[in-house]
Amino acid sequence: MKLDILAIAAHPDDVELGCAGTLLAQMALGKKVGILDLTQGELGTRGTPEGRLREADNAARILGIEVRDNAGLADGFFKNDEAHQRAIIPYIRKYQPDIVLANAIDDRHPDHGRGGQLILESCFYSGLRMVETQDEVGNTQEAWRPKNVFHMIQDRYIKPDFVVDITPFFEKKIAAMLAFESQFFVPTENRMDDSEPQSYISSPEFLDFIRARAEEMGHAIGVKYGEGFTSKRQLGVGDLSVFC
Repeated sequence: MKLDILAIAAHPDDVELGCAGTLLAQMALGKKVGILDLTQGELGTRGTPEGRLREADNAARILGIEVRDNAGLADGFFKNDEAHQRAIIPYIRKYQPDIVLANAIDDRHPDHGRGGQLILESCFYSGLRMVETQDEVGNTQEAWRPKNVFHMIQDRYIKPDFVVDITPFFEKKIAAMLAFESQFFVPTENRMDDSEPQSYISSPEFLDFIRARAEEMGHAIGVKYGEGFTSKRQLGVGDLSVFC
């Protein structure tokens, strides 16, 4: 299955937090999108790896994406090295995305910045035919390099290179995010028992921050809600009407 866009991120829920609105906006334009979570988030303060996998599946159903995979890397201890790049490249070659959305290039959580760099370099090496990989049944994969890798903006503010209008899709983004009931404050009477330790992201105030960040990004381009991205490459256009 060829995808137009593959979002790759360190933890289940990173994509929902950072770029789910953009995925929804692109699907509304007819694009095929998918998600690859690098880890199961097993070092998280709350929840379990098995529970987070179930939550990731629920979030994927809410988003309506084509596919969601998990690379099974070690949460907190994956590295940007050959072994880990070779673990990711088969997914890039399998789905042949034109665009990859990746973790922030620098962030509060070390996994985010390290993941962003790992994803960026894996996309480059995926385009080298001398790097050999096999698919699930042992067939040699063809080299494939995405045309662009864009990094979401997560906890730390980074000035975006561009912002996507997600206004029509913001509430659905929040619904997908709240599918991770173990991680976030779910403002309903039927929420799960919250006897687990509180974390940085489990308070109602964190939801306020997510909304405020989206409003800040949207304000920058004259809309209600937005998601910002950075690019290591200089961006260029051939048609100024894209700015109209």
